[in-house]
Amino acid sequence: MKYQDIIEKMTIEEKAAFLSGKGEWQTRDFERLGIPSIFCSDGPHGVRKQAGAGDHLGLNASLPATCFPTAATIANSWDEELGETLGQTLGEEAMAEGVNVLLGPGLNIKRSPLCGRNFEYFSEDPYLAGKMAASYVRGIQSKGVYACPKHFAVNSQELRRMAMNSVIDERTLREIYLTGFEIAVKEGKAKTIMSAYNEVNGVYANENKHLLTDILRDEWGFDGIVITDWGASNDHALGVAAGSNLEMPNPGLDSARELIAAVESGKISIEDVDKRVDELLDAVMTLYVNAQNKSDKFDEKAHHDVARKAARESAVLLKNEDNILPLKPGAKVAIIGDFAFDPRYQGAGSSLVNPTKVESIVDIISEYDVQVLGKSRGYSRDGQEDAATRKEAIAMAEKADIVLYFFGLNEDSESEGMDRNHMRIPQNQIDLLKELGQVNSNLVGVISAGSAIEMPWHHYLKAMLHCYLNGQAGAGAVMDILTGAVNPSGKLSETMARRLEDTSCYRYYPSSERTTEYREGIYVGYRYYDTAEVPVLYPFGFGLSYTTFEYSDLFVNAEGASFTITNTGKVDGAEIAQLYVGLPGAQVFRPKKELKGFKKVFLKAGESKKVEIPFDDKTFRYFNVKTNKWEVEEGSYLIMVGASSADIRLTGNVSKAETTKELPYVPHQIPSYYSGKVQTVDNKEYEILLGRTIPDGKWSGQLSVNDAICQMYYAKSGLARFAYNRLTAMKKKADAKGKPDLNILFIYNMPFRAMAKMTGGAVSMDMVYGIVEIVNGHFFRGLGKVISGYFRNGKLNKKYEAKLKNIAE
Repeated sequence: MKYQDIIEKMTIEEKAAFLSGKGEWQTRDFERLGIPSIFCSDGPHGVRKQAGAGDHLGLNASLPATCFPTAATIANSWDEELGETLGQTLGEEAMAEGVNVLLGPGLNIKRSPLCGRNFEYFSEDPYLAGKMAASYVRGIQSKGVYACPKHFAVNSQELRRMAMNSVIDERTLREIYLTGFEIAVKEGKAKTIMSAYNEVNGVYANENKHLLTDILRDEWGFDGIVITDWGASNDHALGVAAGSNLEMPNPGLDSARELIAAVESGKISIEDVDKRVDELLDAVMTLYVNAQNKSDKFDEKAHHDVARKAARESAVLLKNEDNILPLKPGAKVAIIGDFAFDPRYQGAGSSLVNPTKVESIVDIISEYDVQVLGKSRGYSRDGQEDAATRKEAIAMAEKADIVLYFFGLNEDSESEGMDRNHMRIPQNQIDLLKELGQVNSNLVGVISAGSAIEMPWHHYLKAMLHCYLNGQAGAGAVMDILTGAVNPSGKLSETMARRLEDTSCYRYYPSSERTTEYREGIYVGYRYYDTAEVPVLYPFGFGLSYTTFEYSDLFVNAEGASFTITNTGKVDGAEIAQLYVGLPGAQVFRPKKELKGFKKVFLKAGESKKVEIPFDDKTFRYFNVKTNKWEVEEGSYLIMVGASSADIRLTGNVSKAETTKELPYVPHQIPSYYSGKVQTVDNKEYEILLGRTIPDGKWSGQLSVNDAICQMYYAKSGLARFAYNRLTAMKKKADAKGKPDLNILFIYNMPFRAMAKMTGGAVSMDMVYGIVEIVNGHFFRGLGKVISGYFRNGKLNKKYEAKLKNIAE
């Protein structure tokens, strides 16, 4: 062990305490041992270091920081160099604010458009997500700060996220939900990983040895530390044994006592504890040294400019009929839409950034060569009808040559802690859009949304610029594109399905009870739509430009593919070339095509460039559940190069030899997976894919410490049901106002055990067991446990603190 000398001096009490946080964001320090404290902070798209008392959900204000576009936005750039630049700026700001570990990026797969946190995640495709995450990680860590990719793993829904069991077959786990993390670890060299709230196949992610030891540490060679999501620890001792280092935020000393008892009973070994302490010491000591002589400032203007560049590179032009864009100099426009006045530029929850400045369209449009005939909010973002404002907007639209309509998902539509119920934009915005279209056919829509949306109204618009959530400098980026100062080059990192019912997991998401079954398997996003031949509105990888590109001269060999791209238009611009691989007639079922490479290429008008995309270890592999290894099937692979998943320009072939003759499936037993039509997989077929019986996810009559508080609906205690009804009423009241109450949402979805993990030691697990007994109808017995547990916990905490103090002296 690297820090054997320090570990030998540590008592078991110090070791146990060290493996849990001392506050909302900090680790414990031990002066006598020369062990400093390090500081963690949220930061997927901006540093969120709170100035006062810390809280996980961002209820208290944070220090000003640059709010960059969210991951869902940046993924549309398909630009690893941009991702690295963003990472560097994030790392600089983190260092300036005294943050040692930046909790991001988020790279969970967008299994369903309904996940409330999709705005924080990169893509429906693991290869693209992994490459972009790795670029962030390299940038952040180049500044001496550790990046912490999250949430490991299979964390696809917010509903009951802390009390949910993800049931998934091993192949889907490896190919879809772990590949992005694998790339972030192997190529990005991530030094920390955040474990997820949920169970994976019945074992909590933070104590899942298959995830944390077998795969993360042994197979991928991860040599950093694993940090729990805030409150994600279940059995701390099993977490330590499985490979988890730091339990956050501040469970108090009850967890430390739990760890000591586990060693004394033989449940885990002292060697397990020492390994985790050594790994955590390495991180703490390294980060402490990195932070010496740091600057306390960063260049706000330069970082704002980076945010603007990122927003420009990531906007996706979905439609441009009659080349209405870019706007002609001096064009007479009407500015309509609430988002033009108060932009929707980031998501809600723990990632909420306090921006250094925020641009709005109405404030900056005077800087551009357009004639503004009028500005109107047009609609209320809370969904309420406003007849007077609507009438004002329509009158303006009648007089304008072109209407610039700013609309999208409001704050209540997507947030940490809650999933969406549908994919629709608020109806009052669409009603206004239709009315505007009746008086002016030259409508240009500028969309703000962090998740995929249904667009049955898209024909009302001549042009659509989808900006996702484009950060504090988004308004300037939008105007740069609309006026032609910048040629749009973003392409969709997720599919825009025609309707929710077309998604592969429509019948499986969200789960109705305690288990969420990934019955669609590997058929996520375009993998499903292409294979099952389901038409979509805008395909994965799609995006228009103000110029045109031609592909030619494909050459394929064993090392990779090369081809030429020519800018055949009159405007300089960038094209994102995508390489897909398929195996027609495969014996092992697979999607029709899968992304295996991409490159963003800038070309001047008339210019040609040769593009090379090498094959790598992920190009031809599949995970074989029989051999429990990555294998390659023999065959002539179809190499497809194109402008999107649905716009293949060049095709070639390359032959590969097999790595095993042992095939994992019998085709006639799982016909849905061979056809890709996976919306109605029955129990028998799913069990064959799983290789085991489907677990019973129904709630039992007795609630346990791992059941969510919202499940008090089933409580036998009238008092508990009353508490549930009050909590639900508070939640509905907040939802009705258009702004979700994150504190209520967190409590609503958290399990009872989290009370002992997130109250700074005020509540022990003994007390939690008593609370659950009360909920289950045993009031006096449970109350007795709570009261006795309270006094015992206080006494033991004081004893433990005194022991640590005596050791220090």
